[in-house]
Amino acid sequence: MNIFLPIVSSILQAGAFTLDKVTLSLRNVTYRTYIGVGFPIYWVVVLVIFLIVRPPFFPVVDVASLLLLVVAIVYNLGNNIIYYRALDRDGLGELQTIDLFRNLPIIIFTSVVFADERNAAVILAAVVASCAIIWSHWNKNHFSMRKSTRLFLIWCVVAAPIGTALSKILLRTWNPISLWLVMDAIITLIAVAMYRREFKKTTPSVFCLLTLIGILSATGWILYGYSYQQLGVVYTTLVFSLHPMLVYLASIFFLKEKPHWKKSVAFAIVLASIAAAQIFG
Repeated sequence: MNIFLPIVSSILQAGAFTLDKVTLSLRNVTYRTYIGVGFPIYWVVVLVIFLIVRPPFFPVVDVASLLLLVVAIVYNLGNNIIYYRALDRDGLGELQTIDLFRNLPIIIFTSVVFADERNAAVILAAVVASCAIIWSHWNKNHFSMRKSTRLFLIWCVVAAPIGTALSKILLRTWNPISLWLVMDAIITLIAVAMYRREFKKTTPSVFCLLTLIGILSATGWILYGYSYQQLGVVYTTLVFSLHPMLVYLASIFFLKEKPHWKKSVAFAIVLASIAAAQIFG
C-alpha cells in the first residue's frame, strides 16, 4: 500500500496544529479568533489551490445529495467549534492524544457499513492502536481530562464515525478540492456571521500565523481526502495516527509540555501497528 498521501498529510497537519496552540497562547487570541478569522483565510487557500489545480467540479443535482452535503457542513462546523474550544483550554499533547479516541469507533463503524473497508489486518492494527491510546489515559480508575476536553472526547466517539461516513460517500463523486471548496465556503459565511468582530482584534502577526496555518491545514486536508479515495478510510485513519504522535512530540520539544511515559508507550504501539498494517494489509 502507498502511504505517501496520509504520511504527508499527517506531517502538514501536525505543523498546523502545533502552530494552533502557539497562536492560541498569544494575548487576546481565542477559539473565536480561529473561527471568525481563520476560517476565511483557510477557504482562500483552498480557492487558490482550486484555481491552480482546476479539478473537476461535481454540482449537487438531486435532493439526497444536497441533504448529504448540508449535514456534512453542519458536522464540520460543529466539529471545529468544539475542537478549538477544547484546544484553547487544554494542553496540545493531551488534546491530540484524545483525538485518537475517534479511531476505534470510526474503524468499527466504517468496516461494518462499507464492504470495501473490510481488511482484517488493517482493522486489527487499528483496534490495537486505539486500545493503546485508551490505556494511556486511564489513571487511577478514571480518565484525567478537563471538562472541555471531555466534550471533545464524547464528540469524537459519537459523531466522528458519522462524519467519516459522510466524507467517504461524498468523495465517491466529488473531487476533494472541489468538495472542500464548497463546504468551506458555506462554513466560512456562517463563521464570519458568528464572530465577525474578531477581525478588529486580529494583529498583523496573528494574521500571518493564521495564514501559515491555513496553508498547512488546507493542503493537509486535501491530501487526506485523496487518501480516503485511493487507500480507503480504515487504512488512512490508521496511518494518520502519526499526526497526533508528531504533535505530541512537538508539544514536548517546542512548547515545553510535560511528557508522560504511558502516552509515549502508546505512540510506540501505534507506530508498530502502522508497520504491521503496511506489511500484512
